Amino acid sequence: MASDQLSITFAALADPTRRAILARLAQGEASVTELAKPFDLSLPGISKHLKVLQRAGLVTQSRNAQWRPCRLEAGRLHEASDWVGEYRRFWDESFERLDEVLQDLIQEEKKSNDGKGSQDNAQD
Repeated sequence: MASDQLSITFAALADPTRRAILARLAQGEASVTELAKPFDLSLPGISKHLKVLQRAGLVTQSRNAQWRPCRLEAGRLHEASDWVGEYRRFWDESFERLDEVLQDLIQEEKKSNDGKGSQDNAQD
């Protein structure tokens, strides 16, 4: 995926109203009127959000006679998820290595403290 397309996708996802629209469309297609119901927005306001989502390739709108259903296009979401997943793997591996180092330090400290206890008992 081109970097600029990724930027467009994340810019579209940055708005909570647009994310809520996507969440609704994940349940099935809906008209603009149906999408506007839960929001305190006019139909033109929802339409502007839909245009941003359409430009990002996240939503399509078809024409069935008078009804123009909107539907979720998951492909761009998969691409964004894959991009985020690369960084998730990096951080997961980094945290696993950090956990190993911390466990080694804890074990060394326990051994060191056990050794001090033995020396203290020997001096008594």
